[in-house]
Amino acid sequence: MGLMNNKKILLWLDDIRNPFTYSDWLLQYAPDYKYEPETHEVVWVKNYNQFVDWITKNGLPTEIGFDHDLEPDTIVGDVMDIKNCTMMYGKTGMDCAKWLVDYCMDNDKQLPLWFVQSANPQGRDNINGLLNNFLKHQNK
Repeated sequence: MGLMNNKKILLWLDDIRNPFTYSDWLLQYAPDYKYEPETHEVVWVKNYNQFVDWITKNGLPTEIGFDHDLEPDTIVGDVMDIKNCTMMYGKTGMDCAKWLVDYCMDNDKQLPLWFVQSANPQGRDNINGLLNNFLKHQNK
C-alpha cells in the first residue's frame, strides 16, 4: 500500500498550502517527505475530484495530509466586494475523508496514516474524529 516505484507516497490535499514552494509545511507535518526525496514522494491534489481520481487510479498512498476548507467551486460577483460576492463551496476535506472510509470498506483496505493541516479547528476535529472512529472499528 502507498508505494509507487518503491517510494512512500504522501497525498497532500490542500488548495492553498503548496508543499513544494513553502516546505515548512512538510517540515511541520511530514519531515521524512522533505528530507528523504529518494524514498518519499509528495503528490499535491487541490480538491475532492483530484483526490478521488488519484486514489482510484493509483491506490492508497502511504499517508494523507488533509485540509478541510477547499477552494470554492464557483464565485458569483466581484471577489473584492465581499458583501455582494457569493462563493459556492463544493466538497471539503471532510467529504474526502468520508469517501476514503467508503473506499477502504469497499476494497477491504487498511486506512493509511493521516494528519490534518487545516486551519479550521472544527473541520480538523471532524476529520480526525471520523477517521479515528473508523480506525477503531476497523481494528476490531
